[in-house]
Amino acid sequence: MSERDRTIGIYYEHPDWFRPMFSELDRRGMPYRRIDASAHAYDPSNGREEETFSLVFNRMSPSAYLRGHKQGIFHTLGYLEHLESRGVRVINGLKAFRNEISKAHQITLLRSLGLAAPRARVINAAGQAPAAAAGLRFPVVVKANIGGSGAGIVRFNAPDTLQRAADAGLIDLGIDDTALVQEYIPAKGGHITRVEVLGGKFLYAIKVFTTGDTFNLCPADICHTTGGEELVRSACAVDAPKSGLTVEGCVPPPDVIDAVERIADAAGIDVGGIEYTIDDRDGRLYYYDINALSNFVADATRVVGFDPFARLVDYLEQEAGVATLART
Repeated sequence: MSERDRTIGIYYEHPDWFRPMFSELDRRGMPYRRIDASAHAYDPSNGREEETFSLVFNRMSPSAYLRGHKQGIFHTLGYLEHLESRGVRVINGLKAFRNEISKAHQITLLRSLGLAAPRARVINAAGQAPAAAAGLRFPVVVKANIGGSGAGIVRFNAPDTLQRAADAGLIDLGIDDTALVQEYIPAKGGHITRVEVLGGKFLYAIKVFTTGDTFNLCPADICHTTGGEELVRSACAVDAPKSGLTVEGCVPPPDVIDAVERIADAAGIDVGGIEYTIDDRDGRLYYYDINALSNFVADATRVVGFDPFARLVDYLEQEAGVATLART
């Protein structure tokens, strides 16, 4: 197997999240090429460049629009389809990315697996939000269909505050003009749980505890807007230790691990994280977020006892070898 055949393409947009992975690749001397998803072009009429890769690892983030890279999100759909049509092994390929950029699709997927998810309605016009919330238990959140890093989630504690926001034109549906109006789940024990998978299998799990008295669907800091609603900010479980939230490693029950692995398989996710919480009101477990992009928890060695980036690169090395042999 030549070095050319072993080159791994890393398709990514965020400038900082993946430095530990690049450092581990460099330490091992593994050949790889960085592919900037924020300024990228490809030729769909041929695949000569793509055929130099043993595989491509898709690390595109749905929160790219927060960094001025909205164009990369929709461009990625075509690029992944192109890669897969040329027979290139893509980790977190087109199916996974389609799930990543649609909270609506995630709810449908969870329901199809018989797993509980918070009750939600999908809207494509902000004025529909109050009517969509009818029959839901308040508080509710309005959640942008394409989010990432907790972006685009607003909590409304009562129907009148939601109505006022809609009347004032203050509801933002996000970059595809689609959003969920979804029941807010108060978390039992003040924490959510995020389960990471590698190769579609359980890798580790963490409990993320909130600071203060308020907790939302994600481990987020919450502030109030002038309309009285609560805006979820910086909701990123992987950054929780850096942002002052308490995090601890844990091992979920076997049925949860099984459910998470079924979610990853159905969503086409090789590497990612699934989040769930237990309703403090009735003890029911709800899965609420499927992430095909995982940056791993900060300070992982202390929190979960090992370096997940080392295991990730082990996986990339293994998959690169398998993919290359399959093409020879």
